[in-house]
Order: sequence, then C-alpha cells, then structure tokens
Amino acid sequence: MGRAPAPGAATPPLLIACALGIEQLALRSGDRSGAPGPVTVLRTGMGPERARAAVSRALGERHRWDAAVIASGFCAGLAPGMHPGDLVVADETRGPDGTTACTGPELLVKALVRAVPGRSVHVGPLSGSDHVVRGPERAALRGTGAIAVDMESAATLRTARAAGAFGEGPGARPVAAVRVVVDAPEHELVRIGTVRGGISAFRVLRAVLPAFYEWHRSLLLPRR
Repeated sequence: MGRAPAPGAATPPLLIACALGIEQLALRSGDRSGAPGPVTVLRTGMGPERARAAVSRALGERHRWDAAVIASGFCAGLAPGMHPGDLVVADETRGPDGTTACTGPELLVKALVRAVPGRSVHVGPLSGSDHVVRGPERAALRGTGAIAVDMESAATLRTARAAGAFGEGPGARPVAAVRVVVDAPEHELVRIGTVRGGISAFRVLRAVLPAFYEWHRSLLLPRR
C-alpha cells in the first residue's frame, strides 16, 4: 500500500498521467483543492511508447522520484451494459510486458462513489493496446476477462513500477489506473467532444480529482 513518509519529510508528490490534451484540460480544470502534496498532470501523448518515455522522464526528475502515479483519461469499455461516463478502476493492467497489480483499488472505488455520485464504477483488469480497438477485437479482449482497454495505462504503470526508488517489492511505488468510458459496445464514438457521450465523459473526468487526492492521502497513513 505504500510507505508513510518519515516524520518531518515532505509529502510525496502525485503524478497523474494522461495522453490527450482534452484529458489534461479536464483534469487540470477540476477541483485542485485538498491535495495532500504536490500534483502534476502530465500529458504523455498517445500510445504506449510515448507513455513510457514521458513517465520515465518525469519520474527521473528529482522532485518527482518518489511520486505515486495514476494513469487516467478515457477508455473503451468492453463489457455489455457499459455507458459513456461510467468509471473504470483497474485492479491490474495488462500489457505485452506483463501484468501490473494496482494499489488500493477498493479505496479508489469508495472515493469515486463519493466524488461522482450516480455514476457506475466498474472494477477489473484494464488491457493495453497500441491502437484503437473496435469490433471483433474488442469482443476478443472481453473474452480474456478485461473490462476496458486503452493505449497508455499498462505502459504507464509498468514504467512507474520499474523506475525510481520503490522498485517491485512489497514497498513498491503506489500506482493506479482510473479511466472514464467514452465508448462501449453499444455506444461506439467516432470523435471525442462532438458527441454527447464524449461530453459526458469529459465532465466525469473533471470530477475525479477529489477521489485521487483521497487515495493519495490514504497512502500516507501508517500501515501495520
């Protein structure tokens, strides 16, 4: 679950990584009050390679070396019954380099229910892809047990765990992935922001920051 800072130590920062400018705009325009420490919203660019490079650079900077990391933004929902604006909390991310377990997904679920009341929150594996997934490929991913797919979360979390001071052990860097469904099997979108579903997803993404701060704050509590 992470480690509490030593008495008198600075609060570890929070790095929120997203791919698109519209995602960064939503996250930066949300409620920035209540953060327990420094917060950076990093735009990585689209795709796993750009995510790896951007997150590696960011965590290599001295003031972010011990940051907790959240991958956020939009995703494609895989499960029937999902709707634009639903939230996805990953319990693990899956990519070509392996599976990364997420830190405290149950804490994020509770915090998101409070931050965005009335929105459905889905918990399960989040799959990574290097391209936009549609049609039969989406159904095939669903068959693996994944509930959603995006292009950056798996690479972001894998890179974060491999970088910096925490490593891969029990005291590993806290990482999480929270995505907002922008399209789903019954609600496929072509362009974000010009369709009602995209606008709904944008508004939900603006509202998630208090939940991220609550998760971040919980990591600073002493653990037994």
